[in-house]
Amino acid sequence: MSAVEIAWLPATEMAALVRRKAVSPVEIIDAVLAQVAAHEPRINAFTQVLADQARAAARSAERAMMAGEATGPLHGVPVTIKDLTPMRGLPMQSGSLIHKGTVSEEDAPVITRLADAGAIIIGKTTTPEFGWTGVSHSPLSGATHNPWKHGYNAGASSAGAGAAAAAGFGPLHQGGDGAGSIRMPAHFCGVFGMKPSYGRIPYYPVGVGDYTAHLGPLTRTVADAALMMQAVAGPHPWDHTSLEAAPADYPARLHDPVRGRRIAFSADLGHARVDPEVASLVRRAAESFAAAAEAELIEVTPSWGKLGPELARFFWAATYSRLVPHLDEWADRMDQGLVACIRDGARYSIPDYQAMRARKYQYIAEIHRFFEGVDLLLTPAVSVAAFPLPRLQPEHWPQHPWDWLSWAEFSYPFNYAGNPAASVPCGFTPAGLPVGLQIVGRRFDDLGVLQAAALFEKARPWADRRPDLAAG
Repeated sequence: MSAVEIAWLPATEMAALVRRKAVSPVEIIDAVLAQVAAHEPRINAFTQVLADQARAAARSAERAMMAGEATGPLHGVPVTIKDLTPMRGLPMQSGSLIHKGTVSEEDAPVITRLADAGAIIIGKTTTPEFGWTGVSHSPLSGATHNPWKHGYNAGASSAGAGAAAAAGFGPLHQGGDGAGSIRMPAHFCGVFGMKPSYGRIPYYPVGVGDYTAHLGPLTRTVADAALMMQAVAGPHPWDHTSLEAAPADYPARLHDPVRGRRIAFSADLGHARVDPEVASLVRRAAESFAAAAEAELIEVTPSWGKLGPELARFFWAATYSRLVPHLDEWADRMDQGLVACIRDGARYSIPDYQAMRARKYQYIAEIHRFFEGVDLLLTPAVSVAAFPLPRLQPEHWPQHPWDWLSWAEFSYPFNYAGNPAASVPCGFTPAGLPVGLQIVGRRFDDLGVLQAAALFEKARPWADRRPDLAAG
């Protein structure tokens, strides 16, 4: 098996080969780091590649394997960490010059759990400034390029993770999602992204976005996401909002029957604009999924859909208004879209915030009442395919100083409501750009979403499609 073939292996196969001693952790890490070295300068998915640290960990993992010591389910498997997640002794710069060189003093729970499972961290991936936007550009790290088309958006705050997954920089990539930042890179980069139920994976430091921030995997296969989630899910005292229940056995139950589910489809949630080439691919994908599940596809227009835009724009700006104290010193060295967003949010009063919060909780209740009548909801993951950097909106869309949410109306409802939601690759535009189908489940039914995604993956495989990294 060549180094390139090893680099592109899914985590499930890597872990199995290591257990059989057919491939060593050292061979795996060397192969993935070679793939990174060959293509990373062009893609710019990493803020830091931990080559020496990863090789040392691989040698240690190899010694443990040869000594017959007990190993975890991810023994020797490489993983990347997003630059909004603290890792002891390493910079956590949040894509901002404000935090350039800031070093974390502790590991987030997700880091400890990955290490306990035997995973080897190979680097930290890029994020836009403070994770604020759906565009893969920051003042600190510059542009992260879509592996399918150089110079195009890789999408949202987990853009480095999505680009790394698509480029074969290992099989497992940790992302975060506050309004779609796992599902959007998955859509733009043609990989699988899973936002679990709120609290399923402990989030630390706990986000200030009023229970909207989620951690989850970006991978090239559904089984890899299930394997990673199994390793990191479960309660943790540092995240007082984490769910008490232990996770289901996602890998073992991934292929349980999906038949009998009530499946709804919404092309626009009753209000969202969607590019025709995206809409067509998603509709065909939804029909294919319903056929594979032997279920009727019920087209719906949710009553709550049209209530979302005003809430989303208010709370996005209000959340980032916390950065007002930085403006006097840093405004001219910050992302100017973020600066505009902060200044809009600074106009809101505490009574404004509390009144909108009451409306948001009513909105959330409506979403959960809707799911009393359906098991799964299918929608576009994003309204557009990848577009040129560093634009906030595609050229043919309405322009605004900071509002990128106009093309991302399908993701944030389920951050507010805490439902599990995934983006699965469902085709390519005529220009060769990936498109994702979003699968949303009832709150806490992470297993059901993973099972639905696995069924669609079996019906419409995608992992064998790879970008031409030399051509970009």
